Amino acid sequence: MFLVRLVLGNLGKFFLFLVSWEFKVDEVFIVCARFFKFGVVWEVMKCIVGIESTAHTFGVGILSSKDDSGDPDLNGKILANVKDSYTTSEGGMIPMEVRAHHKKTSSGVWSRALGDAGIGEEDIEVVAFSNAPGLAPCLLEGMDFAKRLAKRLDVPLVGVNHCVAHLVIGETVGAKDPVMLYASGANTQVVAFEGGRYRIFGETLDLGVGNFIDSIGRTMGLGFPAGPKIEELASEYDGELLELPYSVKGMDVSFSGIQTKIRNLILTRNSVPSKLGTKVPSSSGKLAFALQENVFAMLVEVAERALAHTGKSELLLGGGVACNTRLVEMCRIMCEERGCKLFVPEKSLLVDNGAMIGYLGLKIWKTGLGTLDYGSVDIAPRERTDEVEVLWE
Repeated sequence: MFLVRLVLGNLGKFFLFLVSWEFKVDEVFIVCARFFKFGVVWEVMKCIVGIESTAHTFGVGILSSKDDSGDPDLNGKILANVKDSYTTSEGGMIPMEVRAHHKKTSSGVWSRALGDAGIGEEDIEVVAFSNAPGLAPCLLEGMDFAKRLAKRLDVPLVGVNHCVAHLVIGETVGAKDPVMLYASGANTQVVAFEGGRYRIFGETLDLGVGNFIDSIGRTMGLGFPAGPKIEELASEYDGELLELPYSVKGMDVSFSGIQTKIRNLILTRNSVPSKLGTKVPSSSGKLAFALQENVFAMLVEVAERALAHTGKSELLLGGGVACNTRLVEMCRIMCEERGCKLFVPEKSLLVDNGAMIGYLGLKIWKTGLGTLDYGSVDIAPRERTDEVEVLWE
């Protein structure tokens, strides 16, 4: 496939293609025309692919990888960002079932991404994939897909840390040197770039905030993921705030005590039908509201403390839990009071997605870190954000 760029200017000299009458019509092969002052220039669109598979989402992102001084915005431009996520009506994630989901949906997601980007496989010059951290079976399925693709196309392969990708994609909304409040399923961290590395200034001591919310959702019978349903229940409640444990320990947070308290409250009360289509406790709105107010206040507190400690003036939100409008509102109020800027990527870039993997993969590849030795590439399910060497800055 080709990118057509119009080069505008005064009408002037141009070349027209010549057709040899010695060939039959279906054998004519001269199809190149270039206008110098006014015309059409045909150029190959080179792209990078990002594969995401750390947990419940299999995603494919396609971005332009072409350097162009005439159009700098083209480099790293997101052309497609397609995903399919594992869900349940009740219960949570079983890793091997999630891997089976990724295996089943990967071909369809790949085809849709190519269609959205308007390119062919021949336009791809590098493949990036999330190799850390995450559920090992899910990471393996993504790596297998990425290796097969890279091998078939004979292009370099780049491993990308999922957590760091959440932070770096903040550049697309203008964040330059932020503190990031990273709130996702398995990860809850306050991160900033200091001393040549992404440093963790605070984190959860037990559960990731998203997993905590999903665990409460399972107890309520809401299925997976429970976050959007908890948010809906909380938005419908208009009453007093239920007192819950508040656990901030220095720069770190803990959710296990709050989890136990809410579970006990749920299990000791009768259930009634909910308009969400399942049976949840009659006090579900009150519990959901208290959960959000309490837990999000904890996250905002440690994020503000990190801003004060680092002296930075930008807060970036990342991770699927950052899609919650109440969390965004609380962060915005805090930033306004501190005189800081708040950056929130669009929801498609907050949740797990292939575009952020491709975006960081492009930076890594341009430093010469891609490889054609596919056997040397492996997953690292427990790699921490602060273990990643930042060689692309």
